[in-house]
Amino acid sequence: MRKLIFSSLTAILLITRCLAQTAQSPKTGTTYRNPVIAGDFADPSIIRVGSTYYAAGTSSEWAPPYPIYTSTDLVNWTYVGPVFKEMPAWTMGSYWAPELFYRNGTYFVYYTARRKSDKRSYIGVASTRDLRKGFTDHGLLIEWTSEAIDAFVLEDAGKLYITWKAYGLDKGKDIEILGAELSADGLKVTGKAFTLLTADRTNWESGGAEGQAIFKRGRYYYMTYSGNACCGPRCNYQVGLARAEKLQGPWEKYAGNPVLVSNETWKCPGHGTVVTTPDNRYFYLHHAYNGTDFTSVGRQGVLSELVWDDKTQWPAFRYGTKMPVLSESPSGDSQKIVPNLTLNFKDTKTEIPWVWDVSLPKPTFSTKEGSLQLVNTTSGPIGSFLGLVIKRGTYTFSAAINPQPGVLQSICLYGDAANGLGLGVQKGSLELWQVKEGTRTVLKTQTIPENAHSVNLLVHTAAGQFYTFSREVDGGKPQLVTDDPLNAFFLPRWDRAPRIGVSISGENKGKSDIRSIKMSYE
Repeated sequence: MRKLIFSSLTAILLITRCLAQTAQSPKTGTTYRNPVIAGDFADPSIIRVGSTYYAAGTSSEWAPPYPIYTSTDLVNWTYVGPVFKEMPAWTMGSYWAPELFYRNGTYFVYYTARRKSDKRSYIGVASTRDLRKGFTDHGLLIEWTSEAIDAFVLEDAGKLYITWKAYGLDKGKDIEILGAELSADGLKVTGKAFTLLTADRTNWESGGAEGQAIFKRGRYYYMTYSGNACCGPRCNYQVGLARAEKLQGPWEKYAGNPVLVSNETWKCPGHGTVVTTPDNRYFYLHHAYNGTDFTSVGRQGVLSELVWDDKTQWPAFRYGTKMPVLSESPSGDSQKIVPNLTLNFKDTKTEIPWVWDVSLPKPTFSTKEGSLQLVNTTSGPIGSFLGLVIKRGTYTFSAAINPQPGVLQSICLYGDAANGLGLGVQKGSLELWQVKEGTRTVLKTQTIPENAHSVNLLVHTAAGQFYTFSREVDGGKPQLVTDDPLNAFFLPRWDRAPRIGVSISGENKGKSDIRSIKMSYE
């Protein structure tokens, strides 16, 4: 029934996407389709170590901080784990822009986070010899006026340098990208700060300059950087180029800036890193919003190739100012589709990449006795929540639940602790609920048999924003709970997309009994 409601809308969306895709389809060769890292993965940093690539991205207010992915071909990526298994002691949130760097067998990450003591965002550093075991934090590295964000580190003539965005919150002062020398171990700033770029208030940079990445080719250092508003439905992010013969400058901005802008398929591109392949091709891994799914899925990992004009010695993006929908695969490997997820907690051995709200205590949960047991420990209007990153805007998510007395077990679309939408079950009843700006509203209730053993709760959406909920009791036919699709326009929270998952709430401090979950993308 829910599929009938959305059939016309889904067909329109598919036709729109096909028309957009045919305009840029390469004629020959194996292709990849953007995004290469699906789901909310903003500000991606990428490095290559030998023939293996690693990428880390912003997690914002989701824990654990900073997801890491790995690839051998730039188009098929596997989740490795988070940078931090526990939050660094000096931080409280705003986990932005982790920049990876590799030197002499050690991986470093230079990350932005909000400091507990004054709620200002500054730059920290951590390191590891093994990415899969997580990083050891070395604490605060750069504290600069009201804010220091968006670190990028490079080596020049055997010395290490760090660059960052400054003065973004200082009234009356232009935003600058600064640099300074680091100690040989990469853990301390030893040099005096110098200016690389200053944002121009009169053009496309009027909203600022940030997200810089620097690389060298021939006689020049080149910089990609981003400007204007990064996030949300009114974003206008764009990418520019600059170059210099010396890191300290002077830097020359490209006369044709901006070089990457929004189009009908991908919107608000920016903040990425350039990496070279073993055969010396240049690729820019950056973020952008899908033109259809937009903020409901978030800023996704998009791959755009740079090509070179040897006469001018400036790079350009292969498809002009547009991001490719389809392009030739860097290694010739085929790209795998975004997988569906089915987890039966009776026999699953899959490590689940759960995420949760970093502003709340870490959820207490375990998988045993054939079920996911999430403990009701949070007193807020949504309760304790475990979520998954949404990879595409059109999907059906479901959970098979054994109802318990006194606690409401829900499938839940979660924006933050004060904004969510869900359908929950307890002994004898169902509850469709909404939390908006901290106010909880029961939208509908239904009775079910007191002896119901298994209730399958489902939510379906096409391209985000509108959601239908349904239920199946003890293997019976699906029945709609929502009379009309619910509008969840309020859930994307500026710089991050919602997560889909399960929650538990209620007066009793019980635990969930969730037998399975399923995520199906269409």
